[in-house]
Amino acid sequence: MEVILTQDVKSLGKKGEKVSVAEGYARNFLFPRKLAVEINAQSMTELKNREAAAQHHLEMQIADANAAKEKLDGKSIKLSAKAGSSGKLFGSAGAKDVAEVLARDYGIKVDKRKVIVEDMKNYGTYPCKVKLYPGIAADLFVVVGE
Repeated sequence: MEVILTQDVKSLGKKGEKVSVAEGYARNFLFPRKLAVEINAQSMTELKNREAAAQHHLEMQIADANAAKEKLDGKSIKLSAKAGSSGKLFGSAGAKDVAEVLARDYGIKVDKRKVIVEDMKNYGTYPCKVKLYPGIAADLFVVVGE
């Protein structure tokens, strides 16, 4: 008997997968626990619609990441920080500061863990990489000044 899993089932499959199981297993274990539904026209249509929606969502994420990459590539963002007379910062500027500037100035919300930049302890220009999506990253420069 073929069923569509409504939840992950250990050693059987993941949610949304179509699997073949014994009829007794389906009727006595999977169906009463609402772990699976029997395959019929309605359940197949729902499965196809869910897969299409997931694919569309994935395509939208990739398109948004590419648009953000085009917007950011090669740009310079400015951070201001206080420093001593030698130009050495009090503390340091980091990924959190870069993520805040990207959200404020460009409207691109990025987790600070996705921003790769070395510790900025002096005034100057530093290269920065922002991971927008797996395989899509933008390269930009961070200018630290007063």
